[in-house]
Amino acid sequence: MDKMKKNFRAACLLFSLLCTLVSCRESFMKPASSGRPYEMLVVVDDSLWQRPAGRALFDVLDTDVPGLPQPERYFRLSQTSPERFNQILNIFRNIIVVKIDKNQYTRTKMRFSRDEYAQPQIILSIQSPSEEDFAAYIKEHGDMILEFFHKVEMNRLGKQLKTEHSTVVKEMAADMFDCNWLVPKEIVNYKKGKDFFWAASGSASVMSNVCMYAYPYEGPETFTKEYVLTKRDSFMKANIPGSKPTMYMATDTLCTFVKPIMVKGQFALETRGLWQMENDAMGGPFVSLSRVDTLNNRVIVVEGFLYSPEKMNRGMIRRLEGSLYTLNLPSEQTQDIELGIPEIEVVASKETK
Repeated sequence: MDKMKKNFRAACLLFSLLCTLVSCRESFMKPASSGRPYEMLVVVDDSLWQRPAGRALFDVLDTDVPGLPQPERYFRLSQTSPERFNQILNIFRNIIVVKIDKNQYTRTKMRFSRDEYAQPQIILSIQSPSEEDFAAYIKEHGDMILEFFHKVEMNRLGKQLKTEHSTVVKEMAADMFDCNWLVPKEIVNYKKGKDFFWAASGSASVMSNVCMYAYPYEGPETFTKEYVLTKRDSFMKANIPGSKPTMYMATDTLCTFVKPIMVKGQFALETRGLWQMENDAMGGPFVSLSRVDTLNNRVIVVEGFLYSPEKMNRGMIRRLEGSLYTLNLPSEQTQDIELGIPEIEVVASKETK
């Protein structure tokens, strides 16, 4: 009897291992997804794409990226009909599938799947009983769709930085602020100041920059737009001068926006907009995160900014933005380095049949 039990356990273990191997093999067999970050394929009937329902979705996806010095679209868009959606097209990294059928759906809903045909990949399906319901739903939830894919791409950038990052910046963040922070590996030139460092890469005509600084936390008023920008201007003026004494970095307050967000379950402030060099002709976009270091009662700010007057800025500033979410504060040092972006759930108020 004991021998039969041992044989049974061995058989169960072997079966479990085989299932694991099959699962791994299926995972390894999936091809790498095609397309660059923020490329989007929309799978929808050709005629529907041209009607009001399709135009509603197009208008959402064709939105300009906020905080850039010139108009640049949120996504690089492609469209195909369901009949042409084959093994060549189904490996796109970001896909939206539109399904409108009154016989299958009573209400409109969004749902998503990961790595269905390739890795990494996200497929968002939007199901609706009618074109009218679909158009109304898209207009109501357009911001949710943009935020969903933006967070997906930020997650992908953060995972890449785990293996490809600047050791120079990582060491400075640890030594000066007792923090973990991962930024693109080419950012290696640096300058230190009081409670501040600035690091950069590139040439005089195209520069990717990051900076990190800290100041005392003084309660909720610390996170007003006026307070945050005043602190930013004071640190930049003291640490990033121009070629002449009258030149220094400043924020274009009219083109800058702040937004409260949650990072790792804690309140944070996102700031994005434009900077300029006073009394000079330099400028560009920036994005920053301000977070509270509760162990030391201070605000930690990490920022990425660009100087790239002759090139498009969208891809470069997004790459810097992805690095901001890799920040681990001193109280988080025992955790693995991870993005401060939670798993994404698309919550809809309507349900399928």
